[in-house]
Amino acid sequence: MAFQRSAASGDVPAEYDEDSITVTSPKREAAGVRAVLVSLQRGLEQMGAFRTAAALARLNQRNGFDCPGCAWPEEPGGRKLAEFCENGAKAVAEEATRRTVTPEFFARHSVTELLAKPEYWLSQQDRLSHPMVLRPGDDHYRPIGWDEAYRLIAEHLKALGSPDEALFYTSGRTSNEAAFCYQLLVRSFGTNNLPDCSNMCHESSGSALSESIGIGKGSVTVEDVEHADLIIIAGQNPGTNHPRMLTVLEKAKANGAKIIAINPLPEAGLIRFKDPQKMNGVVGHGVPIADEFVQIRIGGDMALFAGLGRLLLEAEERAPGTVVDQAFVDQHCAGFDEYRRRTLQIEMDTVLAATGVGAPQLERNAAMVMASQRTIICWAMGLTQHSHAVATIGEATNLLFLRGMIGKPGAGVCPVRGHSNVQGDRTMGIWEQMPEQFLAALDREFGIDSPRKHGYDTVAAIRAMRDGQAAVFMAMGGNFASATPDTAVTEAALRSCALTVQISTKLNRSHLVHGSTALILPTLGRTDRDLRDGRKQVVSVEDSMSMVHLSRGNLHPPSDQVRSEVQIVCQLARTLLGAQHPVPWERFASLYDTIRDAIASVVPGCADYNVRVRQPDGFQLPHPPRDAREFPTSTGKANFSVSPLQWVPVPPGRLILQTLRSHDQYNTTVYGLDDRYRGVKGGRRVVFMHPSDIEALGLTAGERVDLVSEYHDAGGNLQERRAKDFLVIGYSTPVGNAAAYYPETNPLVPLDHTVEKSNTPVSKAIVVRVEPASGGATTAGSAARRGSMPGVELDRQRCRSAQPGQRLPWGSAGAPGSGHALGDDPEGFGEFAAGEIGAQAVVHTGTEGLDGPRDRAADV
Repeated sequence: MAFQRSAASGDVPAEYDEDSITVTSPKREAAGVRAVLVSLQRGLEQMGAFRTAAALARLNQRNGFDCPGCAWPEEPGGRKLAEFCENGAKAVAEEATRRTVTPEFFARHSVTELLAKPEYWLSQQDRLSHPMVLRPGDDHYRPIGWDEAYRLIAEHLKALGSPDEALFYTSGRTSNEAAFCYQLLVRSFGTNNLPDCSNMCHESSGSALSESIGIGKGSVTVEDVEHADLIIIAGQNPGTNHPRMLTVLEKAKANGAKIIAINPLPEAGLIRFKDPQKMNGVVGHGVPIADEFVQIRIGGDMALFAGLGRLLLEAEERAPGTVVDQAFVDQHCAGFDEYRRRTLQIEMDTVLAATGVGAPQLERNAAMVMASQRTIICWAMGLTQHSHAVATIGEATNLLFLRGMIGKPGAGVCPVRGHSNVQGDRTMGIWEQMPEQFLAALDREFGIDSPRKHGYDTVAAIRAMRDGQAAVFMAMGGNFASATPDTAVTEAALRSCALTVQISTKLNRSHLVHGSTALILPTLGRTDRDLRDGRKQVVSVEDSMSMVHLSRGNLHPPSDQVRSEVQIVCQLARTLLGAQHPVPWERFASLYDTIRDAIASVVPGCADYNVRVRQPDGFQLPHPPRDAREFPTSTGKANFSVSPLQWVPVPPGRLILQTLRSHDQYNTTVYGLDDRYRGVKGGRRVVFMHPSDIEALGLTAGERVDLVSEYHDAGGNLQERRAKDFLVIGYSTPVGNAAAYYPETNPLVPLDHTVEKSNTPVSKAIVVRVEPASGGATTAGSAARRGSMPGVELDRQRCRSAQPGQRLPWGSAGAPGSGHALGDDPEGFGEFAAGEIGAQAVVHTGTEGLDGPRDRAADV
């Protein structure tokens, strides 16, 4: 649908009704001609023909701009004419749109009115054009000059009792130059309160990898993936979240690689890929991706990797010297003996019950690991957002250590980042606990005194606002209110602030959930041309594989009142810190090369930054484990991880819910209302459930239900949170498991339910009760039907006591299945034809009921 602004209202009409949802069969392949058509359609709707051509021709090209979407790297060497995917094209169309949100828009609409609009409607109004302020007691944003806005922020910051009462959030969209300046401003002001979006996604990866290999980044390159023998993809959906990864997997398959896909849902991108730039992707069948599909129960990944480890150790005992790379273990690893003792004590029945995987499939997967001389393990949010996520990733690296798969071509760890510069922001200092080496270098370079006390991460920042310990919240990009857990608590926390500041490209809900005073500061996006004193400025970014390269916007900004992130930070710093501050803020704002010179002096691995980043493909940051099998850990070696085995049991009559994206979505940005690969069209409030669970709970497919999460707090009290009005869809999920989109499900995620060590919210394993829709806000056209947040409530008053330390029974621990060959279709889903994934492909759908015959504690 091509939206045009209404002549009467000046708004883009983007209303929708959840009653219009239609459900069809899930797709069996990703991309293809349809992806091209959707890309062009979205571009023409938002940008028009000329602007679409100008933008897409430069997207991910050496002389162009980096995609504002995911962090998957460009392939080295030459670029294809179309170096982008469907969702990258959608991201560009959203940012480079011709539509603008002007002061007249805010004059027409009060904040109260806009709060009733769904996130999709807000996003479709598009680019912000002027700085706006909301004064205490007002219900309309009004224009404000830039200098006045800077003074207002500075006044609030100077009025605080301590710099630690201010919070400075960052989104992964922020460039390296802006991120470096932002953290420099924050530390010059006197705090390390730098929460960022990575706290909610790959923080667990960083925590686990820092312990195991000494650096919180992946160790592989694109060439490694292309030449691997075996690629294990766990908890990742590349077809939607990293589509360009599929072209690399296709090359790996052509080179003989085997792929094991581990996921609760059989996603289209894990089944088959149709490259629209190749003939077999246009008129043919494309290529199969996964040779084995392991349909794992939610939270069972740690048990799976531990079980594979046991099978490898047992094989080594039967034939010493044939399985374990003993030379690598002896020379480069610590903790092997303890790992071996623990792993051999794990009962395989426990592994099978925790994973839902049959013994034959587990043994086949172990054989594939043993046969491979070059193995890579990739993962994303499906691993990082569990309470035992850090331990799970540690278990995955253990498997690689056994086979010596670190620091050799075609092998290693591959956490696939979800936002285009989230890794670069961390490299530039966006972290609440940067190491002493970085802080000391920063102080030497600029003559400042950086604080050493650790600051707040995202969850801690919400708690600080909630508890009255923080009064100013500033966000460099993102949509904090919609990205964070426990929506009712988070929104109340934001509203308790004296000042909230949002530096944004587009309208979103975080502009409407505000402090007593609120500012919206419009900023340039990746696609926008950045001119300072007549000179075109360029920025740089770091991808998921530690490659740093330039990004050059080429389109006219939405208005002359929009400022770059660098300019906003530097001008605010001048106003706040004064003209005598030792950092050359004015020079930084006018010439970004000077920022990069400073980065070269401060950030490890960035020497000669300005020269190296201008090489055709940029440069790669050092990675000691990859480059030299050196491990900067506490032991100086690669550390085997040894933790008690954990998984997620299903309480009787309950389900374990995972949150996920639709195909028409990027993080909290909703591009459209279709989830093409899963067969959903026209809405978002849906819950995917196994048909046997639907029947066991007395429900029917197509029924409207409420989801009620249950969480026992530290005192043993049961807290309940409710999200209303979801359409039940029968789907191929493990029995006892369910899935629904975020941010609609964020209200169900307790703020205090976080990952051990990383403090990431647990969004992939939420215990829920499913009830018939409760009425009230459930009629067609109501707020709950038309948007994501208004149908949410926090049932604090319904909390009730539970036994401290109470153990819940394992809910679906019947006899593990042996797996089903594709084509057997034991559950009657009809999604797959025989051989659809590959000759060795197996799907285990699970046949157990909700209430298994035996109890299992969550830890063994």
